[in-house]
Amino acid sequence: MKRFELNLLLAISTAFALALVLMTTIVFGPPQALLRNPLMAIICAGGFVLLNPIMLKAMKIAPRPPLVHRDSPSSLLWAGLFPLLVMASAAVPIFWPGHDYGLLVIIASVWFGATVESALKASRLG
Repeated sequence: MKRFELNLLLAISTAFALALVLMTTIVFGPPQALLRNPLMAIICAGGFVLLNPIMLKAMKIAPRPPLVHRDSPSSLLWAGLFPLLVMASAAVPIFWPGHDYGLLVIIASVWFGATVESALKASRLG
């Protein structure tokens, strides 16, 4: 591999940030979060990747390009906000422990799904 695909690196960094969100919500959340939050993250991210293309076709929305592409150099900076915001959201359960953070996991999972979808689009385009 001569050069790294930036969309793949974005998806990997967001995956690590999502793992951090899952760890903090499990440690500082209610006891039922141990099983529910990882399952919810898998279902939401996988559902986004599988169902978003179908939804875009049904709504007759033109397919979007990958998050990071050569035509727009500033797209790398804007796409870098995905892992940054997901990682920042991992701090919420630390400062306010004991609450149910299911919505936080869903939001982080959908953002991770968006980066995975972008990496898949970039790999198809070459």
